[in-house]
Amino acid sequence: MSDGTRQDGRREFLRAAAGSAAAVTLGIRPGRAAGQRGTRALKIGYVSPQTGPLAGFGETDAFVVGGIRKAVGSGLPLRGQTFPLEILVRDSQSDPNRAAEVASRLILSDKVDLMLVSSTPETTNPVSDQCEANGTPCVSSVCPWQPWFFGRGGKPETGFKSTYHFFWGLEDIIGVFVDMWSTLPTNKVVGALWPNDGDGNAWGDPQRGFPPALATAGYKLVDPGRYPNLSDDFSAQISTFKKEKVEIVTGVPIPPDWTTFWKQAAQQGFKPKIATVGKALLFPRSVEALGDLGDGMSTEVWWTPRHPFKSSLTGATAGDLAAAYTKETKKQWTQPLGFTHALFEVAADVLKRAAAPDDKSAVIAAIKATNLATIVGPISWAKGPVPNVTKTPLVGGQWGRGKDFRFDVSVVSNRAAPSIPASGKLRPIGPA
Repeated sequence: MSDGTRQDGRREFLRAAAGSAAAVTLGIRPGRAAGQRGTRALKIGYVSPQTGPLAGFGETDAFVVGGIRKAVGSGLPLRGQTFPLEILVRDSQSDPNRAAEVASRLILSDKVDLMLVSSTPETTNPVSDQCEANGTPCVSSVCPWQPWFFGRGGKPETGFKSTYHFFWGLEDIIGVFVDMWSTLPTNKVVGALWPNDGDGNAWGDPQRGFPPALATAGYKLVDPGRYPNLSDDFSAQISTFKKEKVEIVTGVPIPPDWTTFWKQAAQQGFKPKIATVGKALLFPRSVEALGDLGDGMSTEVWWTPRHPFKSSLTGATAGDLAAAYTKETKKQWTQPLGFTHALFEVAADVLKRAAAPDDKSAVIAAIKATNLATIVGPISWAKGPVPNVTKTPLVGGQWGRGKDFRFDVSVVSNRAAPSIPASGKLRPIGPA
């Protein structure tokens, strides 16, 4: 892609309106030349949770897909031909059974050439499993690699045939959390909120999860056990944390469960110094739901407008993408914005490089050979912690009062990724 073409694409992307409703097929209409040559449309399936308790992960989907539609224009130019492109967006409804069902339909009925899937093991795993069973090329993200790989029965010596993944791992988030905690004086007693789901079971895994790593780092872990998602009473956990003098709370609850827990904690007089929580605290809306209690929450940060990366497809910087989203939707950016865009960057790059973009084996080979600088950082499956996995950078952040919005997140730990600028230091949220 020439600089001029890339700049045109960037400008077009920044002007793009949000796409159609998520459940509707978003088609790129073929240009006249493509129609005359008779090239068939290439189909990309995309599955994410757009409704239900995980809906925050899919909030930016319509905007991203609409922008990709504009950027691609009349189709993908491949070896002297222009292939029209159809993007078929499906909602998992935050239900793994529904995710598997819509993936199966995309594969068997719609006959997609490439599947993309995002957000939590409850979405990525059933969709990836359907693709693996049918030999359909699939790229997934926004799920720590361990629950995606080991949760699907992956074996490091063999890996998978048609499914690939990019994101960070538990070793990264543990390192970021411990780095943040080490900057404040505490008694090193950590209370865990791990639900009975893919993330909770992976984070609490006694071999690969938080327990052995925290013990090595000198922390005492208080684990009251798994709880069902959408619980309405956390009194038992709060009582245990108070009894054990917990000063740090961590976990990976869904957003409504953290809101319930944290409000009940305040009502019952439990006030830890630090609350560093994955998943639930990724989204501004989740923090705002806490009211004043949201100030000081900390979490992992996988993407911000200040990340020093740009899109391989449009040339837009991370800041450009976030600003365009806010301008179009009047909403605050969220972390999945960058990763959803990156999934489509990878898709376009793979289809352009594939020896035959409508041949599954050729597309799988192109995924495996990917070496791409994206808006979330470099993506290459040449080497990884296990086959089919490549990692992206991770830093730590804390929510505080914002200027343009009620709360904003500041990067407070970048030891693992110094190229991503830090803008503050972790502060306690209150006395123990």
